[in-house]
Amino acid sequence: MATVLALETSCDETSVAVVRDRTVLSNVVSSQIKTHQPYGGVVPEMASRQHVENLNWVLARALEEAALDWDGIDGVAATCAPGLVGALLVGLTAGKTLALLHNKPFLGVHHLEGHIYASYLSSPDLFPPFLCLLVSGGHTSLIYVKDCGDYQTLGETRDDAAGEAFDKVARLMDLGYPGGPIIDKLAKEGDPHAFRLPEGQVSLPEGGYHPYDSSFSGLKTAVLRLTQKLRAEQQELPIQDLAASFQDAVARALTKRAIACALDYGLDTIAIGGGVAANSGLRQHLQAAAETHNLRVLFPPLKFCTDNAAMIACAAAEHLNRGHVSPLTLGVRSRMPLTEVMQLYQEAS
Repeated sequence: MATVLALETSCDETSVAVVRDRTVLSNVVSSQIKTHQPYGGVVPEMASRQHVENLNWVLARALEEAALDWDGIDGVAATCAPGLVGALLVGLTAGKTLALLHNKPFLGVHHLEGHIYASYLSSPDLFPPFLCLLVSGGHTSLIYVKDCGDYQTLGETRDDAAGEAFDKVARLMDLGYPGGPIIDKLAKEGDPHAFRLPEGQVSLPEGGYHPYDSSFSGLKTAVLRLTQKLRAEQQELPIQDLAASFQDAVARALTKRAIACALDYGLDTIAIGGGVAANSGLRQHLQAAAETHNLRVLFPPLKFCTDNAAMIACAAAEHLNRGHVSPLTLGVRSRMPLTEVMQLYQEAS
């Protein structure tokens, strides 16, 4: 069983965790939401600076909560792709330095692989093959998980990611940033059938629709036109109903595609990962649909939905158990397909 200390600094959370295989010994997260709220989104340079300021105390607390010294750590990991380049460099440089200083193997981890492994933390009996619906601010994908490091993307968004759509629609309604939690809260008080909004089907050149790909730009535009119409008529925006209708459209679209994909590929388990996995509407729709089709659906606890180092450490621990390590020459990448994840590793000598 490998015990890994991991650092996650890909965007606006500074996190360090210690995980033994699938057991979390510590997971400390310092969020930057309040820093970026006035700007309506993440400011990359500010995010990098805050990672530098926060990393030392987050690291110290993670080791203290795990009640371990460096003799009890088998490897050091850090997120290396995808993400904000400056932010990634902070964690990767710190991870490499710690690995060298304490003579530990180093592992660079793909951020999206971490989100897949978030479900392992709460469901230790989960093993491939299964389908992962990964929904976050930057990604919306249906991933066939065949084995550790062996992934096939079966569906993805053609434009805005689901989380990005939540943020943009929240901005249209003057709700602030981040949009996901605000819309989710308001939706509970609204009527999801108040407005008919499109689910965003993706057309194929030869006719018909792509069964697994998503599109949220049309949905976002529909909300924009609706709010413009209501304001032009000098009507007060029915915020709760708008939030509920928008959230319901997103949840229906994601659920329809995930269920169809799982059934078509003969997979009996759907694991959800990413920040939008915390959305109550998506959880309700998917759980109800999964029961109808005798499928198992797994949602990680809310603390493992948003970016955190525990999921990075869990992925790294399995790679380390399989003899995978990363060279210290490894760099960061703002974009990297999940299918290329094994390029990050080499066999331990």
